[in-house]
Amino acid sequence: MIARAYTVNCSILLTEIPLLDRPQAVREAGFDAVEFWWPFAQPVPADRDVDSFVRAISDAGVALTGLNFAAGDMPAGERGILSDPARSTEFRDNVEVAVGIAQALGTKAFNALYGNRLDGLEPEAQDATASENLAFAAAAAQRIGAVVLVEPVSGAAAYPLLRAADAVAVIDRVRTEHGAQNLRLLADLYHLQVNGDDVGLALDTYADKIGHVQIADAPGRGEPGTGTLDLPQYLDQLVKNGYRGYIGLEYKATRPDTFDWLPREQRSARTVAGI
Repeated sequence: MIARAYTVNCSILLTEIPLLDRPQAVREAGFDAVEFWWPFAQPVPADRDVDSFVRAISDAGVALTGLNFAAGDMPAGERGILSDPARSTEFRDNVEVAVGIAQALGTKAFNALYGNRLDGLEPEAQDATASENLAFAAAAAQRIGAVVLVEPVSGAAAYPLLRAADAVAVIDRVRTEHGAQNLRLLADLYHLQVNGDDVGLALDTYADKIGHVQIADAPGRGEPGTGTLDLPQYLDQLVKNGYRGYIGLEYKATRPDTFDWLPREQRSARTVAGI
């Protein structure tokens, strides 16, 4: 068996309990790492709200391995704001807050959702804005030794990055135009699969560009084992290709014990490593 380190996405899992209680619930379930989508209602939340979030992570004794930048109104269908010229200031202000949280908690990865195509605005204008804003985010992340992730996403008809190659093209553009060296591909195996990508080929082709991995089974986006996606094979392939990062559990719970597919002794990176 190949040892893996898991991190629990507390924005999609454990939603039956208050958000700030979820890190402790993750710890009690035997894991030692969490990740979040942007956890606040506003891109620039009040200092007291930021402090409460940081304290919830610290008090639970878990690592915050990843944090999304603000992505707009996700329940309403927005999937990022960084490619909207009218929201560049909002995005950049959010980047500074996110980097501050990450610096306090030792977080080394940010997910920057690209944003939907907007009516009445040429795609080229959005892409130029996205390149500039991603370069800004990359520079801010570089100050603390972190990376910025670019993710193909499914389920949003106007979202332009569907396959691994789409995200890598954005990464390459920002590197060419702005010199940013710390952008990486977020390979969510569920999104790649349902978007029709060749998952195995993508993992081989872009092995050196993958900065983070997330999983859910397909179809359905449930726990591993609820669908037909060969997650064990792909996770083994990632390790063989040199990936040593966390595996983000970003799926929808379908049963009361949503972690029962993973033996408790395999949930903590420290336990798996024999620490």
